[in-house]
Amino acid sequence: MKKTICCVALLWMAAQLPAQTGSIERILASIEQNNKELQAGHQTTVAEQLEVRAENNLEDPQVSYARKFGEQDGVTPEIEFEVSQGIDFPTLYFQRRAYGKLQARALDLQHAVLRRDVLLRAKELCLDLIRLNNLQELYRQRISNAEELAVLYDKRYQEGAVNILECNKIKMELMSMRAAVAENDAAYRTALQNLLAMNGNMPLEFSETVYPVLPELTTYEALRDQVYLQDYTLRSADAAMEAAGKQVTINKQGWLPKFEVGYAREGAGDDMMNGFVVGMSIPIFSNKNKVKSARARQRSAEFTREQTAMQLDADLQSQYNEARQLRTLLDTYDRDLMEQTLGYLRQAVDYGRMSILDYYTEAEVIYQNQEKVLDLENRYQKVMAQIYKNDL
Repeated sequence: MKKTICCVALLWMAAQLPAQTGSIERILASIEQNNKELQAGHQTTVAEQLEVRAENNLEDPQVSYARKFGEQDGVTPEIEFEVSQGIDFPTLYFQRRAYGKLQARALDLQHAVLRRDVLLRAKELCLDLIRLNNLQELYRQRISNAEELAVLYDKRYQEGAVNILECNKIKMELMSMRAAVAENDAAYRTALQNLLAMNGNMPLEFSETVYPVLPELTTYEALRDQVYLQDYTLRSADAAMEAAGKQVTINKQGWLPKFEVGYAREGAGDDMMNGFVVGMSIPIFSNKNKVKSARARQRSAEFTREQTAMQLDADLQSQYNEARQLRTLLDTYDRDLMEQTLGYLRQAVDYGRMSILDYYTEAEVIYQNQEKVLDLENRYQKVMAQIYKNDL
């Protein structure tokens, strides 16, 4: 029977874990759908991709019609009619089409950077809310403990066993904790309101107190290789550089002649003539300096890529070092020991072996360490979120 109960309990806990750790994923999915910044960015990306595609369209056809009249009676009016279509050199269409695909990919990656950054900000807000929830629970435990002590010491004061200073110490603890709860509530409402704004002011609920499970930190070299393959900012810079290189190729072919073909009809009365129109223009002036401009843009894209890679390496190294230090600090704190010590201190007070003044002197150190653990845990989660932001 006991085994059955234990199995049921374990199954229930396992069922609850995905619901808890999935709360942030649920919030991020909602924000991805409702965030106005992402919606605007998507429409901008679509518009820019359509503009790039439009650059490869054929020129508009030209139609001209002329009717000429003579000055003498009986002269039949002369008619001229012409329809023509301008065509670039055929290879340009293929090159511009390839450029359009590269530029569309670069724009998609730019939007992926925007999406990642928005979701990272939202995740950091969720992590802050988890910290505030845990802090609120810690404050409530301290208030509950102080209220029990207040009842106990009021009774002892009536009996003359303690002095008024000890009773006032408990009241000051209650006052301090109630103020901390109010301040924590205000911080929670601010963070939640910011999260709602990111969700397009659509309603959200978040009462999570458990942080997501994080992967173990590997060596920096392995992490760097992984991030370099995934980082959207670096991939966007690569795509922009590739598109800029293709633009140089297109502008080099801008010296190729353009053609014009069409149909013409002219004459007067029954003497009408039909034929074809063929023309060619050589872009001697219109393509001037375009190749130089494209090469300058290509060099700019290359420098941007180099700077992006160096900044990524510097940021990742800093985040990796901070994450390892925070993990080491967290491992130095024994939470069970702190809880046990608080319990022993409380027992010492209950049995009259310790004054309330000594109790709070000792307990305050533990309370401060508990809050420090919550802060360190929050910082560690945020740093890891930044390291693995491209997984969002």
